[in-house]
This record gives sequence, C-alpha cells and structure tokens, in this order.
Amino acid sequence: MASHEGAIGVNPNQYEEPMMKIPTMHIPGVSDTTDDTRTPFPLDQWYVAALGKELTDKPLARTLLCNKVVMFRDGEGKAFALEDRCCHRALPLSSGTVEACGIRCGYHGMLYNGQGQCLEVPGQDMVPPRAKVKKYHVEEKDSIIWIWFGRDEAAAPSCAPPDYTVHSSGDYIWDGSAFHYEAPYQLIHDNLLDLSHLGYVHLKTIGGDAKTHMNAEMKVKAEAKSVRVVRHMLNSAPPPTYTAAYPFKGLIDRWQEIEFYPSHLRIWTGAVDAGSEDINNPSRGGFHMRGFHGVTPETESTAHYIWTIATNPESNEEEVLKKVVDQTAMTFDEDKVVIEDQYANMLSFGEAPLVSIHVDAGANRARRIIDTLRTVAN
Repeated sequence: MASHEGAIGVNPNQYEEPMMKIPTMHIPGVSDTTDDTRTPFPLDQWYVAALGKELTDKPLARTLLCNKVVMFRDGEGKAFALEDRCCHRALPLSSGTVEACGIRCGYHGMLYNGQGQCLEVPGQDMVPPRAKVKKYHVEEKDSIIWIWFGRDEAAAPSCAPPDYTVHSSGDYIWDGSAFHYEAPYQLIHDNLLDLSHLGYVHLKTIGGDAKTHMNAEMKVKAEAKSVRVVRHMLNSAPPPTYTAAYPFKGLIDRWQEIEFYPSHLRIWTGAVDAGSEDINNPSRGGFHMRGFHGVTPETESTAHYIWTIATNPESNEEEVLKKVVDQTAMTFDEDKVVIEDQYANMLSFGEAPLVSIHVDAGANRARRIIDTLRTVAN
C-alpha cells in the first residue's frame, strides 16, 4: 500500500495539504449524493453498533447510517440486529420484549427470531410466509458489537470485523459508554486526530500546557484506509488525570499515538517519568491509556460515539479505573460541547471557507480516505 509519512512541526510551510474546505468537508449535513456515483457513507464496511454490555434483557434501538435497527440477545446470549419495524403494523420492535428465541412485538405479540422470520402470531395457527423483517449481519468481538453495511444488502460480509485485543488480552482493565452527537461523524474524526486542542479544551483533565501541545512534533503516515499520527511531548508537566492515576516523580515524557480507520479510531496515550526510558519502545512502561473510539454515523448530521478506555494501574485497580473512566467521560463531555457548537456555527455561516493549519494534517488525510470510499464501485 502506498503511504506518506512526515514530521509536521509548527511551521505552516511544512504542511503540504492546506485543504480543509468543501467538498472535502461536507459541513451543513447535506451530502452530494445527487451524483449517483456517491453514497452518504462508506459501504462494504463494519461499523460499531454498540458495546457488548449495552445488550441486556431489553431491546436496544439505534439508528445507524440512517437505518433504524433493533439489537438484542437470544437465550444463548448471541447478539442479533433486525430492522426496527414490525411487518404487521410498523410498531418499532424495540418497543417490545426480548424472549429466549427472539423479540416479541409490543402491539399484537408477533414473535421474530434473530433471522427476522416471524415464528408466532398469537391467536392464529398459520404464520404468513411474508411475515419477516430485514436482518443485519452482526458479530460480537472483543466485547464490541459490529454491524455490516454493504452495497449489496443481501450479500454476506466480505471480511471479518476488526480485532481489538486490548479488551480481551488481560493486560488492561477497561470500561466505556456511548454518546450521541448533534453533529456529523467526521467532525468527531477531526477532533480525535488533532490532540493539539487538549491544552485549550481539557485543562482540568488530560490537557496540560497549551504551548507544549501546539509545538509537539507530529508524524503523520497515511495509507489507503488508515492514518497514523504520533506526537511526543518530552519534559512536560503531567496533566491532572495522569497525576491522579499514577505516581509520577515530576516531569514526564508523554506520547500520543492515534490510528484512524473508517469505522473507528484507536488512541494510545501515556507517559513515563522524564528521561527514564525510550517512549518509542513498544513495551515501554509507565502510565497507559488505550482508547477505543467507535464513531458511527446516525444520519448525515448526527452520530453515535461509542468509546472505551483501558489502563494499567500499578495498584488500587478499581479506584484508578474509576478515576480514568470518569475523567475520560468528562473530557468527552467537553469535546461534545465544542463539536456541537462548531457544527451549529457552520450551519449558520454556510459555505464560508475554512483555513487549515499544521495540526490538521491527520484529519485532512482521513477526510480524503472517507471521500474516496464514498465513491460507488462500478
């Protein structure tokens, strides 16, 4: 695969891609899908539908890529997803109840299995052959529920969903949750690929000195379907979340490693005591935070943000995990305010152009990937 890699400093002349503008950024939530070679979202992709823990004994309703979906587990714990509509009178199936063999509509009691086939019509012996609803391909892997959206709705997935062994390796403890955004999903990509904003938005948690963040050396590597951003901040002051979770002696050498994929991002951040070891070493010690960020469009102007955070406490595991999770959730609350305000202002100003700076390198390359994947294959 072709790739492009380079160190991005604070000199704007080093940045070769000043292109944050329409149509690369489809700001007002209106796509260019009047062109029949385009789709609103990349297809033939696995997307994050939920965390495994979200599927309990009740149906979970979620709109994903403009599709109203209901998710549930059967009596054996297997996850399923169906169109959220009873074929009788169109009540959402998510208004019904989960049973061992499927989901029962809350209006007239029609029972559907995980394949979408109606198994029972109360008060009637015969089930009409056409009594079925659309099923989606889902797979639960590493405590994440993945759902497949393909160009050919009848076709099986062409690949397995991604692995995320951080959840299953036993090397970390973790937890997570989900946010709903009144903003397009690519604005969340932009935010996560540019961590220079931490010094301004997240002063009480994972931020730190803003000048240190803005001046950090940044290396960006782009491939056909991924972008990798690495930032190092040496001899910097630890932010509040770090000092609350780990016994640092003073200044720290801090890293931020971001991996973007069309369906999700993986962010490995952390630090060691300044000068204590090489932070390029994959086996480095110190304090680690590994974030999983499932960014799934709900519609063209709203999104689901399904996240987890994993860490490696030296002691007091439950106490440290709670601190890390609570402070991570706080940072995401802060991001949500910024992104939703940003989008509301974009709607107000319409097609007003935007100017790129050095910190936008990763985000712009990710937008190019999404833009390419939205093209319908011939």
